[in-house]
Amino acid sequence: MSGGEELAAGPRPARATTRRAGPKSARRRSRELALQGLYEWLLGGADAGVVDAHVREQDGFEKCDVAHFDRLLHGVIREAAAIDVILAAHIDRKAELLSPIEHATLMIGTFELMHCIEIPYKVAINEAVELAKSFGGTDGHKYVNGVLDKAATELRRDEVEAGRAGRA
Repeated sequence: MSGGEELAAGPRPARATTRRAGPKSARRRSRELALQGLYEWLLGGADAGVVDAHVREQDGFEKCDVAHFDRLLHGVIREAAAIDVILAAHIDRKAELLSPIEHATLMIGTFELMHCIEIPYKVAINEAVELAKSFGGTDGHKYVNGVLDKAATELRRDEVEAGRAGRA
């Protein structure tokens, strides 16, 4: 497969799972599709409208939460610089040196922590970790978890502290 074909198709799951999973939720599917779009955007720098059109052509797009997909894809692209500033405080290298999957996953998780207050911070982190497990490298999910845990403490301090107090 040439690089152009991979770019157009977006990332594929890295490994098969040994457990039988139930059907994916529409919101999880929207995150997966947003990840594919952000992957294309990060690698090729295409216009958001072009990326959006490519993703909408994917089989199964109609099964996603379209409103959440739109919010993620366009919101992350629009706020990429601000998201990368937040990430810079918590990552061990420049954002452009991250794998495109890890970078896109961290951007989605950070965006949800910033703007999707209706989603509990633990859920936003877990969903990003699941994306990293499905599409990223072997231990990328551990990195994503650690970075987003630190970002959550910054972005949702009260919610994180309340969660930690509840465990004590």
